[in-house]
Amino acid sequence: MFVLFVGATGVALLAPGGLGEAQPQVVTKGASAELYRTAVASAAQAPGWLEVAGRHGAVAGLAGLALMLACTGWTGWRRRGPAAAGTVLVGVAAVVAYVGSEAVKLVVDEQRPCRVWGPLSTWDACPPVGDWSFPSNHATVAGAFAAGLVVLAPRWAGLTAPLAVLVAGGRVVTGVHYPHDVLAGLLWGASVTTAALVAGAPAAHGLLTAVRHRLVRSAGEFRPGER
Repeated sequence: MFVLFVGATGVALLAPGGLGEAQPQVVTKGASAELYRTAVASAAQAPGWLEVAGRHGAVAGLAGLALMLACTGWTGWRRRGPAAAGTVLVGVAAVVAYVGSEAVKLVVDEQRPCRVWGPLSTWDACPPVGDWSFPSNHATVAGAFAAGLVVLAPRWAGLTAPLAVLVAGGRVVTGVHYPHDVLAGLLWGASVTTAALVAGAPAAHGLLTAVRHRLVRSAGEFRPGER
């Protein structure tokens, strides 16, 4: 699938290296490193309420995307539309993308920026040693959910796409990821979901329609008071 190839190529181009080498990859130069330092320095001057919001922003953003996805699926189910099956595909694709991002982490072995540039005052505590940075899992899931919503519910694209970007950007501001980590995550998650919808949506819709018909028929056969 061309979309998946483009996503994987983009992730490979953004990767700092690694390929399973014994020593972790340490990023100290380049635009991504400079953007990270600027973002963390600015965050250190932010008011306390913004810091609290930032620490919980990624989880809240993902929850919001998941809720919109669930609403889209429920609406598709009630209207017998393809969005119901598409929602299931997006959920599966998000899991696949997440597992893929974890596999890439083990190959690239990029050290967290909060360890490379420590000691820094960051909003989030630095993850433990061995919890690698590239790509961002949060950004991967956000990209997967947002891409699915853009395809299934285009009317929400003006909300879902910016929300995914905010989730990803928040991981940089809180100090636990470089910008190239979250960009790779968004790209990977979006490409996996888009590929899944393009390749599997018709078959999934047909399967879900058959399941619905079977459920309706079974309910009709076992109505109370009828034999």
